[in-house]
Amino acid sequence: MVQERIEAANKKVMETILNGQPTLLDIGVAEEVIPGMTRKTILHAGPPIKWEKMSGPLKGAVIGALIYEGLAVDEKEATELAASGEISYDPCHHHNTVGPMAGVVSASMPVWILQNKKYGNYSYCTLNEGLGKVLRYGAYSDEVIKRLKWMENLLAPLLKQVLKLHGPIDLKTMITQALQMGDEGHNRNRAGTSLLIRELAPYIIQTKFSEKEKIEVLKFINSNDHFFLNLTMPAAKCTMDAAKN
Repeated sequence: MVQERIEAANKKVMETILNGQPTLLDIGVAEEVIPGMTRKTILHAGPPIKWEKMSGPLKGAVIGALIYEGLAVDEKEATELAASGEISYDPCHHHNTVGPMAGVVSASMPVWILQNKKYGNYSYCTLNEGLGKVLRYGAYSDEVIKRLKWMENLLAPLLKQVLKLHGPIDLKTMITQALQMGDEGHNRNRAGTSLLIRELAPYIIQTKFSEKEKIEVLKFINSNDHFFLNLTMPAAKCTMDAAKN
């Protein structure tokens, strides 16, 4: 009897996963769209953890996020604030969100907004910074903060306009194509990023941004093979979340 119930539940879960339709809808600001997000909330990858127990890269990402948000001016101030109890730390997964590596998400960060069209649930993820010295690896130099601000002030607004012109994007189909082209959706994302550029480029050109800004955005996406990773992650999130419980 118990085994039959388990098998029935497993069948339902697999059907839910296979029927999922992860779809890219929009870009929003974390504080405005992520449930439970506040000015002094920092979301992170992994299970619940206190500042004192965080790894070096996670602490570095938190420090960078506090400087990025203007809540601290330097490492010393950020470290003191991070340990003060004023900042609320919570796993991304508690807020329908995913984050790569350190997984840090703070209030002002732009995020992809996805919906599982079959079941109606949402998921969120930041935009990928690229490789090298980046926040998700714990770096928080001026170069890192400057790039994050550029993403907030140009990349995200331009792509938001692109999605308004284009309409929803079926990520399940795009990920399926990328897998057939050699990607595995984690460490190799060259095909997925290429497919995304192909889909978005005609609409990037149609936006009202300057030619210089459009070139900047296209060059940034083209130079970052991992750009698509931050779409495969929330696609998996909203697909799997529909099957929980």
